[in-house]
Amino acid sequence: MTSNLVLVDTSAWILALERGANATARQKIDVLLSENRVAIVPMIYLELLGGVKSQGEFQRLKSRLEALQQIPLAKREWAEAAKLAFELRRKGKTFPYTDILICAAAILHKLVLLHADRHFDIMAEDVLLKVENVLAC
Repeated sequence: MTSNLVLVDTSAWILALERGANATARQKIDVLLSENRVAIVPMIYLELLGGVKSQGEFQRLKSRLEALQQIPLAKREWAEAAKLAFELRRKGKTFPYTDILICAAAILHKLVLLHADRHFDIMAEDVLLKVENVLAC
């Protein structure tokens, strides 16, 4: 899949959605949403919905997330994640497997990964991950 979609990581969503939100993160995501360019993978969906505090918040966020472009995490994405984890570990770099899975999906689907997690910047030094750190915008 080659597109102009942007995979927005949980770290960027949290900055944009929390009380006293980071203005840069909120503005960047708002622009992407208005252009219908935001993609999500099931892992990010889980991380976001698993962190809400009320039933009402859960329902509102779930409805909004389901409207986004869904990127699958099928056998191909899991296999790529395993390969990336192995390759990075051989270079002395270990990361949470959730981050590696998100990285693998972004690579396979040729998506820019918008994030606020230094792990992705470090991964991008060694793999074909295109990143944009919302904190550096």
